[in-house]
Amino acid sequence: MRFGLALPQYEFSLGPSKGLNWQSVRDWAVKAEQMGFSSVWLSDHLFLDLARYGGSDYEYEALEGFTCAAAILSSTKSVRVGILVVCNDLRPPALVAKMAATLAILSGGRFEVGLGAGWYEPEFREAGVEFHSAGVRVSRMEEALQVIKGMLSNERFSFDGEHYQVKDAVNLPLPPPSERPPVFVGGKGDRVSRIAGTHADGFNTVWGWTPEGYAGRVELVDRAAQRAGRDSKAVAKSVGLYTLNGRDEQTLQSRWQAYVAASPMGDGGQEPDKWGEDKLWGTPDQIAKRIDEFKALGVQEVILGFGMLPFQIADEAAVDEFVKEVFPLFQ
Repeated sequence: MRFGLALPQYEFSLGPSKGLNWQSVRDWAVKAEQMGFSSVWLSDHLFLDLARYGGSDYEYEALEGFTCAAAILSSTKSVRVGILVVCNDLRPPALVAKMAATLAILSGGRFEVGLGAGWYEPEFREAGVEFHSAGVRVSRMEEALQVIKGMLSNERFSFDGEHYQVKDAVNLPLPPPSERPPVFVGGKGDRVSRIAGTHADGFNTVWGWTPEGYAGRVELVDRAAQRAGRDSKAVAKSVGLYTLNGRDEQTLQSRWQAYVAASPMGDGGQEPDKWGEDKLWGTPDQIAKRIDEFKALGVQEVILGFGMLPFQIADEAAVDEFVKEVFPLFQ
């Protein structure tokens, strides 16, 4: 099992009083590499409010995903760096392919890119990008996925779709095949799962899943792969999960309070045990058991978020303890 770390990319990521600090993002990426994480991850929002999570519509600061990834790749030596996930409509797919190829070449093949349909209407509006219906956004993503994969595998590539058309698009220099960025799809819906199985190199979904719920996604991905004449094992499976670990009940309760203090919404009226039902919650043995259940479903990588919000590290000690107490159970 491989483990990835969601980096503290937002103004709220290190708690209400810390603000956004590029040095912290970089330092956490370097630390993750030193600690033995296989990957570190950024998201792709121009800014983000927390209304979706029960908070306000205040627009929290964020670092742009691709430029931040480039800086992190230059600050690290071996850890993989990925975007979880690129908001498709913010950039033309041919540009995404060119950027991904360049980052792969500059890093020796350490860059990965996920693609999503996008959901956050305010950033579309403020960027002057049309916010289509969910169905259209997913259709556009499906075509973009094919363009990006095609341009990462061919010196010239053509595609004639309903939403995107490229003719003899050039993407040189190309990274060697062994360093080509895998392109996975991120999302939760049935159609997105089927698109991943049909076209993508991998499938990811975040941040709260039970193994039983995730199994339904895997079934859709694998069926779609088989219908497309693909080996379902060729579609890599990963899952992102909020993580609250502790060596005993006292530590768990203390850490829960640290998570609550780092959230602008407090506990949101949630009880810790209820919150933890679809997260990685518990002692090292309990967490290892849950990870084994995902592993049995074909999951090859678990991406960890140490807080109650995406790309948050609410308690540094939680990360240290996870590495010391859980990593050895999977080596």
